[in-house]
Amino acid sequence: MTKEQILDEIKRIAAANNGVPPGSQKFKTETGIGESAWSGKYWARWGDALREAGFSPNVWQVPHSDDVFIQSYVRLIRELGHFPAVRELSLKRRQDPSFPSSGTFVRFGSKPTAAKRIIEFCGQNKGYEDVIRICEPIAAESSPRTAKTSTPQVVEGFVYLIKSGRHYKIGRSNAAGRREYELALQLPERATKIHEIRTDDPPGIEVYWHNRFAAKRRGGEWFELDSSDVSAFKRRKVM
Repeated sequence: MTKEQILDEIKRIAAANNGVPPGSQKFKTETGIGESAWSGKYWARWGDALREAGFSPNVWQVPHSDDVFIQSYVRLIRELGHFPAVRELSLKRRQDPSFPSSGTFVRFGSKPTAAKRIIEFCGQNKGYEDVIRICEPIAAESSPRTAKTSTPQVVEGFVYLIKSGRHYKIGRSNAAGRREYELALQLPERATKIHEIRTDDPPGIEVYWHNRFAAKRRGGEWFELDSSDVSAFKRRKVM
């Protein structure tokens, strides 16, 4: 299978689909041409093939509300080949300043909830079967928990801000107040809790605040913050 033949097939399918190019899975289904025929041979990513065929890798409807963030999620899913972890969202942000910060994705809730939102969005657009396939196992993870209770989102832990001397520590715990007590036994100066944020994703929210104040890090989880930084942290009750 030559490059020109693959490009011709992409154009043929797009022409029959109102100008919308196929995703890699749809292309395989309709042509029988699998990833091994082009990946690492002609292009590194399917998006590169679409570009050479004269199409944008991602064709979206006009975004509304949170759709723009879902688009960013989808692009990263395709880039990674799997559903991104919180640290991968943070890494992508550092590599590409135009990518939303990891804290932005908190609005979608847990990973299963985010996966369901992405599946819903992609289902309204053609050519994203590959993304839906990756998200479905993640979305299914929430089913047992949902069946057991009808209560709102379960809070699993906290991200806290404490002060000792002139420095602040941003850390996480699964029990309010316990970490403050533990640190009080270890630190030479009295530690005072400033604020705590309830969350179902303590690791992810902790990473968000560490990245936000990265320029003021003074070692480990300790930061030299000013009053505006502290106020920003205190404005959040739940994330």
